[in-house]
Amino acid sequence: MSVSLSPSLEFVLVTRLRAAGCVFAEDEARLIVSAARTSDELASMLDRRVAGVPLEHVLGWAEFCGLRIAVDPRVFVPRRRTAFLVEQAAALVCPRAVVVDLCCGSGAVGAALAETLGDGIELYAVDIDPAAVRCARRNVPDPGRVFEGDLYEPLPTTLRGSVDVLVANAPYVPTDAIRLMPPEARFHEPRVSLDGGADGLDIQRRVALGARDWLASGGRLLIETSESQAPLTAEAFADAGLITRIETSEDMDATVVVGADPR
Repeated sequence: MSVSLSPSLEFVLVTRLRAAGCVFAEDEARLIVSAARTSDELASMLDRRVAGVPLEHVLGWAEFCGLRIAVDPRVFVPRRRTAFLVEQAAALVCPRAVVVDLCCGSGAVGAALAETLGDGIELYAVDIDPAAVRCARRNVPDPGRVFEGDLYEPLPTTLRGSVDVLVANAPYVPTDAIRLMPPEARFHEPRVSLDGGADGLDIQRRVALGARDWLASGGRLLIETSESQAPLTAEAFADAGLITRIETSEDMDATVVVGADPR
């Protein structure tokens, strides 16, 4: 059972959403109505959205690479630009490749890679946030390969030296810049998914430093970063012994640093 969207109801919803600053109020109203099973649930969802809760948390899912990714409250919402990370990784994955999604959040990147590449990859995912891990286990094909812990620490030791592609959308917002982010991110997403330390690169450096212990010969590490931070991310890759290049997409406003194991 769901609530039907009459013209009068749509007017009320759109008016409230616009007053709350929602730019795409008409689209949001239709999505909320389609997700609500009862009038009471509709009212609750609308109140949460008007109060500033991200639409994805209100709906319980986010659209990413053509998929509906389950996103619970207090879990990082996958961004459109991260589709560029998926594209870059997919271009490097061969059949039967071992792929690890570090800092996986909801598991959106891994789920998108699995959808794009089918059953041809052996996918593992890791996040330090228990709420994110619970979401990822709903989104990736094999929930038993989603691990809770700090970067590489929870991965099976049998993967050492055998990972073909490592992808990471590690937090890269400088600590002092978090206060400048939109309220939806600051107040409703976990700080651990945003805060990258003083220059935003603390986690990226740790990922790069440990990569060669896990990568197979010729394996690749891909990390999303910002255009301004990319030279420092590339420097961290080079310091870790990786052959490095920077890829950008103007359309998606996205930047990915790619490092290859030279062995």
